[in-house]
Amino acid sequence: MEPAKNNVDRKTLDQRQQMTELQRLRHSCAHILATAVLRLWPEVLLDIGPPTDEGFYYDFDHAQHRFSPDDFARIEEEMRKVIKENQVFERSIKTREEAHEYFFSRGQKFKVERLSDIPGGEAISFYQNGDFVDLCAGPHVMRTGNVKAFKILRVASAYYRGNEKNPQLQRIYGTAFGNKTELEAWLQAQEEAKRRDHRKIGKEMGLFAFDEDVGPGLPLWLPKGTVLVEELEKLAKETEFAAGYSRVRTPHLARESMYKTSGHLPMYAESMFPPIELYEHGNVDGKEAKLRYYIKPMNCPHHHKIFAAEPRSYRDLPLRLAEYGTCYRYEQSGELLGLMRVRSMQMNDAHIYCTAEQFAAEFQAVNEMYLKYFKIFGFEKYQMRFSTHDPAKLGEKFVNEPELWLKTEDMVREVLKSSGINYVEVPNEAAFYGPKIDVQVWSIIGREFTIATNQVDFAVPRKFGLVYKTRDNTEATPLCIHRAPLGTHERFIGFLIEHYAGNFPLWLAPEQVRLLPLGDGPVEHARALCSQLRGLGIRAEVDASNDKIGGKIRDAETDKVHAMLILGGKEIEAGTVSVRIHGKADQGSHPWDLVKNALVESIRNRNEFSINKP
Repeated sequence: MEPAKNNVDRKTLDQRQQMTELQRLRHSCAHILATAVLRLWPEVLLDIGPPTDEGFYYDFDHAQHRFSPDDFARIEEEMRKVIKENQVFERSIKTREEAHEYFFSRGQKFKVERLSDIPGGEAISFYQNGDFVDLCAGPHVMRTGNVKAFKILRVASAYYRGNEKNPQLQRIYGTAFGNKTELEAWLQAQEEAKRRDHRKIGKEMGLFAFDEDVGPGLPLWLPKGTVLVEELEKLAKETEFAAGYSRVRTPHLARESMYKTSGHLPMYAESMFPPIELYEHGNVDGKEAKLRYYIKPMNCPHHHKIFAAEPRSYRDLPLRLAEYGTCYRYEQSGELLGLMRVRSMQMNDAHIYCTAEQFAAEFQAVNEMYLKYFKIFGFEKYQMRFSTHDPAKLGEKFVNEPELWLKTEDMVREVLKSSGINYVEVPNEAAFYGPKIDVQVWSIIGREFTIATNQVDFAVPRKFGLVYKTRDNTEATPLCIHRAPLGTHERFIGFLIEHYAGNFPLWLAPEQVRLLPLGDGPVEHARALCSQLRGLGIRAEVDASNDKIGGKIRDAETDKVHAMLILGGKEIEAGTVSVRIHGKADQGSHPWDLVKNALVESIRNRNEFSINKP
C-alpha cells in the first residue's frame, strides 16, 4: 500500500459556505463511501472524509482487514445501493458533551478526538443519511440520489493527522462528477497523466534515479537529466544577468543562531533536518562550547548576511542577489513523490533588497520575468495565488506586525491589479514573514501545478539589522522580495517532463541531434558532421550500429531525440542531409550548412526548430 501524499486542513465555516456544487457533491460521496464501508465492516473506525481537488477520501482504521483494490467492486456496489435509497442528508446539533458520549459509546476514538478541533462557540453539527451519522460541518447535496457518477480510485496508508508518530490509517480515495460523461472524460485524462508520469518517463529516458543508500527524497541526476538542469540554469543566468542581478554562493549549512535570528527556528523547525552537534572553541573565552549546525532549508538568511557584509547606500538599491542554491527540507516520508516532493532541492532563488518606492517596479519586473518564461515553455494557462495573513494568527503563524502586513499586502495587490495579471486572493496562506504569490500553471493535458513562489519580506531584514544609508544620511531597513520563477530544478523538471511527455524542445532536449548513416560507408562522414555540431555546442551523436535505417529511426524516436539527420552516398555527394523531427514526418533533404545554421538559431533563440529555405 502506497503512503498518502497529503492531508486536508479543516475548513472554516466561511470556507465551507463557499464550496462549489461539485465540492458538495464529492463531500456527500465521501459520506456515502463511509456508509457503505460501515455496512460491510461494522467494526471499522472512522476518521474524516473531505472533498479534494480530484475527488474525495475517507480515512478508516480496521485491525483485521487491509483494504485493497479487490474490495473496490464490493464497496462500489454497496455505495450504489445507498444512492438508490435516495437518503436525505439531515443536519442536527449536539452539545459537546452529547457528541462526546455519542462517539465514545460507539468506540469511535478518532471522532472523539476530532471534537477538540471545533472551536469553542462553534455549533457541533452532525449529518445523517439513513443509519449513518457523522460529525460534520457540511455542506452536502440534498440526497444521496443526487450523486450520479463516482468511482473508487485507490487505497493508501495515511498517518492520523499526518503525523508519523500517530497510528497509520487506511485512506480510500474516490472521485465523483455531475454525470457519467464528465467522469469518463476525467478518467481518460488520468490515463494520459499516467502515460506522462515523470517517474515513468524519467526512468525510461535515464534522467534521474533514487537510491536507498543515498536516502529517500534525495534525487541523483544522471547525465541526461543533468543536461536539463544545466540548460535551465543557463536560461536563468542569462535572464537574470540582463535584468541586473548579481550572482552569489553560500554554504550548505549554518549555525543555529542564524536560524533563530531569521525565525526559521522555531517556526520552521518541523521541516528542517535535525541539527549537527559538535564542540568548538568559543569566540570569547577560548573554551569549548557545544554548538549546533543545521543544513539550510532556505537560502534567504545567507543572502541577508551577504547584504550585511558591506556598508550599503540608497545608491546600491535595488540590490538583486541570485543563486541556484541547494536547500534541504525534511518532508515526511509519506509526502515524498518522485521529483515533485523531495528532501534535497536546487532553487532558482534570488532576493531583491529595495526601498518602498522601488517595490512596485521591482515586483512588476519579477512578474514580467514569469511571463517571459511562460512564453518560452509554452505555458498557456496560469494563475497567481496571492496569499495573505490571518489577523487572528499574528504572533502564532505570522510575525506580529499588523500594520506592515496590511501595507505590504496592499502594495502587492496594487501591482497585480495594475499589471492585469490573472490572480486569486487566498487568506491565511502567507509566509510567516510576509505575503506571497504562488504561481500555478496548467500542463498541456490540464493538470495544475505550483511551480514557483514570489514573497514579500518586511520582517526578517529588520531582525538581521539590515540597513542602508538614505539620501538624508539616516539608516533605513530595506524591503526584501524573495522570488524563484523557475522554482526548484526538481519540481520544475518534473512538471516539464509531464508537460512535454519527455518530448522536449530542441534547445532543452538531452540529445538534440542524432546522425543516422545509411550503412557503413557514410559513418566517417557522419562523425565529421557530428564533430562540427559538437564544436558549436550542439548535443549530437552518431548511430554507427549495423542496424538498418528503419531500426535506427525507431531507436532515435524511442529515445526522444529531437532531430534525426539521415545521410547516405547521395547526400554526401550533394552536400545535404535528410531531416526528420521527433514525432513528425520526414522534413526532406536540405543543404548541410542550412540545416546546421537552423539548428544553431533554434537553440540560441529557444524556439521551434524549422528549416527555412533561402
